[in-house]
Amino acid sequence: MGQQEKVATSLAGAVSEGISASLVPVDEELSRRYPGDPGTRQPVHTVYVPGDVFAADTVRSWGDRALAALDEHAPDAASFAAVLGLSEDLAGPVYDRVRAKLEREPIEDLRVDFEDGYGGRTGADEDAHAARAARLISEAYADGTAAPYMGIRMKCMEAAVRDRGIRTLDIFLTGLMESGGLPDGLVLTLPKVTYPEQVTAMVRLVEEFEKARGLDAGRIGFEIQIETSQSILAADGTAAVARMIGAAEGRATGLHYGTFDYSACLGVSAAYQASDHPAADHAKAIMQVAAAGTGVRVSDGSTNVLPVGTTAHVHEAWRLHYGLTRRALARAYYQGWDMHPAHIPTRYAAVFAFYREGYEQAAARLAAYVNQAGGDVMDEPATAKALSGYLLRGIDCGALDTAEVARLTGLTRADLDGFASPRRGDLTATAK
Repeated sequence: MGQQEKVATSLAGAVSEGISASLVPVDEELSRRYPGDPGTRQPVHTVYVPGDVFAADTVRSWGDRALAALDEHAPDAASFAAVLGLSEDLAGPVYDRVRAKLEREPIEDLRVDFEDGYGGRTGADEDAHAARAARLISEAYADGTAAPYMGIRMKCMEAAVRDRGIRTLDIFLTGLMESGGLPDGLVLTLPKVTYPEQVTAMVRLVEEFEKARGLDAGRIGFEIQIETSQSILAADGTAAVARMIGAAEGRATGLHYGTFDYSACLGVSAAYQASDHPAADHAKAIMQVAAAGTGVRVSDGSTNVLPVGTTAHVHEAWRLHYGLTRRALARAYYQGWDMHPAHIPTRYAAVFAFYREGYEQAAARLAAYVNQAGGDVMDEPATAKALSGYLLRGIDCGALDTAEVARLTGLTRADLDGFASPRRGDLTATAK
């Protein structure tokens, strides 16, 4: 034992108390604005289906069409791996998991579209389609055929279509309530948001619906779709998207990048409108920084190059989609849009490869951190949080199995939840 150090201080206790008191408003503001990750599953993609096309078998139909595309253009692991450049050790596990996913859960998030993908329809037609969407989604959740997340994309809050969008949302939500209530997986998307006041209007709208139907305040959240330059940089030079998150008053669940509307808004030629264009990277970087810590998730956009036609063209489109998805994942955009059933195989291939090729190293680093075992990388709590989040996302989508992660880390799902987010840990404890 060494010599015991003498501990002395110079400040009176009142100094610390005064500083703490002065920072109470800041503490409260930090807690309100930056609550952290919500602790819920984030889907790896969103599929948009026009309101007049959506049917009871849409989820299963997309899965069957995706499987048919594999059967026709890449009937085994070796041929699929050759198209995408998968390593030999990943080829079999990824291909098998992709097929299993398409059979079990082909779509993770489905949005019935009443905006651009819907086209021009009469008011009576849109009324009927909105009511039908509510009925079919309610039935799907009741019989177990629903995607984990489902909802609608309404028309925006611009003057020309505002009333129509409000009416469609009212019909849809009312239909869900009449059919048994709002499902847990309900997601709503507000497109073409330009000013924070439009987000405020959406908040007032769902507030009034909650009051009218006796729902808990705050029950209904929504995504904000970023499709205009003004949503990134406001006229006064501020980041409008950050103000939009605040205007949502805790109801914003996601920021979705609209590849083609945003690119066109900036004057990008059609041939160069893509999610890896510098303009897209700039917008998504602003979205990502604005959303960090708020609990709002960021989603990438889509590619409009469809994997249809000859095998050569399908392979070319698959390579493009796979590459864009892998690029997005490396940049921490864990969700994107898919526009065609044949996009789904490469969506899952990219996601599964991303998690499977890195999970052993991530698990080893997390185990070393937990056990204070050292190693060639010195990780901190923030990195442990990221490592746990990585493994959890892999488990949630089906890329990884809970058992294989537990074998390498020695941690349970509840342990991972606790490291990834206090809110996740709370949810897991409640579930027990």
